[in-house]
Amino acid sequence: MPAIVPAAARPLLARVVQGALVVALVASVVFVLVRLAPGDPFAASLDDPALAADVRARWRAAYGLDGPIGAQYVRWLGALARGDLGWSTSRQAPVARVLADALPWTLLLGGVAFVLAFGGGMAIGAWQARRRDGAGDRALTALGSLTTAMPDFWLALVLLLAFAWRWPVLPVGGARDPLLAEGATALTRALDVARHLVLPAATLALTLVGAIARLQRSAALDQARAEWVRTARAKGVAGGALWRRHVWRTALLPLVTLGGLALPALLGASVFVEHVFAWPGLGGVVAAAIAARDYHLVTGCALLGTTLTVLGAALADGVAVRLDPRVRDARAATA
Repeated sequence: MPAIVPAAARPLLARVVQGALVVALVASVVFVLVRLAPGDPFAASLDDPALAADVRARWRAAYGLDGPIGAQYVRWLGALARGDLGWSTSRQAPVARVLADALPWTLLLGGVAFVLAFGGGMAIGAWQARRRDGAGDRALTALGSLTTAMPDFWLALVLLLAFAWRWPVLPVGGARDPLLAEGATALTRALDVARHLVLPAATLALTLVGAIARLQRSAALDQARAEWVRTARAKGVAGGALWRRHVWRTALLPLVTLGGLALPALLGASVFVEHVFAWPGLGGVVAAAIAARDYHLVTGCALLGTTLTVLGAALADGVAVRLDPRVRDARAATA
């Protein structure tokens, strides 16, 4: 690292450079792979024998699909440097606009599922750690393993059949009721979105809560055997105070790392769940873009997903430094 960079800023700069390289590598690989796959965005139209050759050439040139992959890649990099993600052939709109319209819905779904999964998983894991090897601990471990092993799309279908068909208490799909009066209040509209959100958010949360509970239980039990906990117990600290002050805080570190990667992972897992529930987020956009061979939109989705993953990892790293002074000291020693 150059000497002109302050020592305190070097870890941050290194993180930014590493994240940028990861995003660039993933986006470049996706750019090449989608173009090597059979077909293209205009396969059905351009394969028409009645279509003139010059018309085909103009179409490909207009959408940047003419020339070898290397030339297309250079043009794409130039457009990306200007903030242009390209034109979506399937949506007939700029890729940036398509992503901007879908991202808030996916963030809403992923954020609610994240809170439910981590809130429930941490509470369940803490309860299990305090009552380890009991009947309740064993039952919750088995139940958590079962929900974690369930495929998300299968669980989505089960919940859909149960609560939208067998007992029709929740909407079948979508994010809004199309029959809702246009003059409805903001509260009514928010409650309507919340009702539509229940099933997809529950699906994503249930597939993750078991793993979080297991990790919380294991981390808490490991910290309960640590030297500082034994020292605190010898000084007379016991019961809930011992667990709150000396066990839970250090037991949160593995969960912080998992949490930084879980939200982007939830966004990826939501592809199938959003498709089942017709949720208007990135999941449906990705599925439709792949089916339509929409090169620019597929690459834009990969770019966005990788960026969110890198940001999540960086956020988790920063929170871990704040929670555990040992991590901060280790970073300072290696700077």
